[in-house]
Amino acid sequence: MSYRLHESLGYRLTLASRVQQRRLEEKLRPLGLSRLDWVILVSVGYDGLRRPSDISDHLGVDRTAVSRALRRMETSGLLARRNGKGDGRTRTVALTDAGRDTLARATPLAQENAALIAERLSPGEQDLLARLLTKLITDDDLPPSTF
Repeated sequence: MSYRLHESLGYRLTLASRVQQRRLEEKLRPLGLSRLDWVILVSVGYDGLRRPSDISDHLGVDRTAVSRALRRMETSGLLARRNGKGDGRTRTVALTDAGRDTLARATPLAQENAALIAERLSPGEQDLLARLLTKLITDDDLPPSTF
């Protein structure tokens, strides 16, 4: 029996993902952001999520990893965490002015990174790839990522 690693679809997907991730990380690093910080900023700033559990579920990231990132982001002044209304156990998060500014500066960097991927594919290929990836990642059996 034989297995050709570089011909494996899973391996190729992993490599493509790593290339995209590495490029994004390099672009975000000067802003002091990790990829997880970035997607949390997007979730709060653009998607309107406020509860840490909702952010975790939305991103498919382990709640402990999100909680650690939120603490770090609060310490760095990107967001503020508050006790929720009525139930002091419920926490909510909101971007600070610094968080909104960082999100505004990081968004074009993420768009540039996405463009680097898109320019290699025709519009039809982009649509096909998006549909195929959606088909692969909508599996309910996927465990949360630690990012």
